[in-house]
Amino acid sequence: MGIDVESRPLTGRSEVGAVVLTVNGQVRELRIEPRVSLLDALREHLGLTGSKKGCDQGACGACTVWVDGRRVLACLTLAITCEGREVTTIEGVADGDRLHPMQEAFIAHDAFQCGFCTPGQIMSAVALLGEGHAADDEIAEWMSGNICRCAAYPNIRAAIREVRDAAGGAGR
Repeated sequence: MGIDVESRPLTGRSEVGAVVLTVNGQVRELRIEPRVSLLDALREHLGLTGSKKGCDQGACGACTVWVDGRRVLACLTLAITCEGREVTTIEGVADGDRLHPMQEAFIAHDAFQCGFCTPGQIMSAVALLGEGHAADDEIAEWMSGNICRCAAYPNIRAAIREVRDAAGGAGR
């Protein structure tokens, strides 16, 4: 007794389909394969190049974005899984021409050098404040998923503390 299996050749190709994403408050329709990462959809299909492709393995945090307000690594997230959810990139944190307070603090504290990791660092920094993990002894741990090759960590932590203190506390 055998198993009835439909026989058809494997082509190695996935079907392109429509994916509707809400990114930075705008509804956008893409025609992509189901295996396209959120990072590639943002950068290559929507032209939102703020999120960086660092390691493409989820180890560096350069691609950090928010999905429904939570930090995610866009290189490890399939774009199709974000349908019906709100995606926010670094391009969406400013209010028009007015920078987000975290962006201003990063500039004031020189919390970047080459700038490659900065978008992911800012996305994580804003999120950690919202998550309530901004006590002095928590910042380094909760930012540990974001690597800075230039070692600007003291300045990054100073920027986070400035925004935390201006908002009135440690986030708890």
